[in-house]
Amino acid sequence: MNAPLANACLSGGDVAGPRFREAGDLTLDQAHHDARVEDVWLGLRPGEFTLLWRLAERPGERVAGTQLAAELWRIRFGCETGSIAAQIDALRTSLEAVGLARLIATDAEGGYFLDVPDAAMLHVPALRAH
Repeated sequence: MNAPLANACLSGGDVAGPRFREAGDLTLDQAHHDARVEDVWLGLRPGEFTLLWRLAERPGERVAGTQLAAELWRIRFGCETGSIAAQIDALRTSLEAVGLARLIATDAEGGYFLDVPDAAMLHVPALRAH
């Protein structure tokens, strides 16, 4: 069930790792490239799913937009991060449909993180790095 899946959204093609990730009330599913709350699917676009999957990897960890662009779309640091901001806005809009837009937070320096209630309880080494 957690075998590597082909994933055109993430860099590198094949992704080894879990099929599911939990993000608060959301369950992310790599096989469907979507997220759901109970039995309600959000219908995320590929970029939205990829961004949410990355942020859910380490809830609470602040990640700069330039870092997200470099990791997810292989855009080099120093490049315009407008595409990340647009994906964040689209993702928040999709999450708003189930009342969860607040899960995607922005810090004072413009970094993004997944703000789930139990993220503060997790040991995340880079939590204060950004």
